[in-house]
Amino acid sequence: MRVAFVGKGGSGKTTMSALFARHLAGQSAPVVAVDADINQHLALVLGLEEQPEPLGAHLTEIKNLLRGDNPRITSAEDMVKTTPPGAGSRILSFDDLAELEHGRTTPDGIRLLATGPFTEDDLGVSCYHSKIGAVELLLNHLVDGPGEHVVVDMTAGADSFASGLFTRFDLTVLVAEPTRQGVSVYRQYRDHAADFQVPIVVVGNKVHGPGDVDFLREHAGDDLLTWMEHSAAVRALEQGRPFTLDDLEAHNSDALCVLHKHVDAQVKDWERFGHQTEEFHLRNARAWANARAGHDLGDQIDPSFVYGPASLTQPSD
Repeated sequence: MRVAFVGKGGSGKTTMSALFARHLAGQSAPVVAVDADINQHLALVLGLEEQPEPLGAHLTEIKNLLRGDNPRITSAEDMVKTTPPGAGSRILSFDDLAELEHGRTTPDGIRLLATGPFTEDDLGVSCYHSKIGAVELLLNHLVDGPGEHVVVDMTAGADSFASGLFTRFDLTVLVAEPTRQGVSVYRQYRDHAADFQVPIVVVGNKVHGPGDVDFLREHAGDDLLTWMEHSAAVRALEQGRPFTLDDLEAHNSDALCVLHKHVDAQVKDWERFGHQTEEFHLRNARAWANARAGHDLGDQIDPSFVYGPASLTQPSD
């Protein structure tokens, strides 16, 4: 299952991403975490002092790995962030993703990948979506199975909709504070995602009492799955003080269990995944990629390719 954490800046989505990844690891569930936020803080919250190598710095290498011997893609330069897999492409299993050499392993056994931050060379000349292209390509070529989890900390607000990455998930978790600003991001995300069958739940955060829960329920309705109460243990985590999941208050531990159960109950829809992979590739090809490449990148779509577990048995060499 692929889970995206989104929300208003400051809502606590990075902390929630880290807590959920730690919860999964504590339940012996295989988990890869991905920091795809412009503010690269997930490593710190997961207990790492050093960041993983930026995926964006290895984009050409990643493209060459994924294109394999696909005859529709003649070079890494011809691959864009939305390029779909086809016959001859390298299809990644969950273990392949976890074993990418650019990641780091946290003290809890979580494998962490990161897009990388802006550099001085990027300032004023590049947008952050060029960094997350590697994540979109990896997810396009990934076949994850039951009980395997990819947890992605996304960019804040509705900025996630600037690429097709928002459709690559089995569940999107909107972390919302019980404020008008917090629920406004939820409404914006819900409305943008409505036409793309993107499952969304709301997890309230920094809840102080029943009034906050009532506020979230009033604005999110049935999308409100659970909530995290204001937590001294989480504050200690965010301040870098010693922390384990055993330090969490009972309600907050239960909230993580509720989310875990809901994630694992999602139905993997490979048909939708394949359709949207190709749809967003065609959108990007027509909008800008064809002009850059000098030819029609729509030809990269392999109409005979079958998305899902069957693609793992297709030869890539």
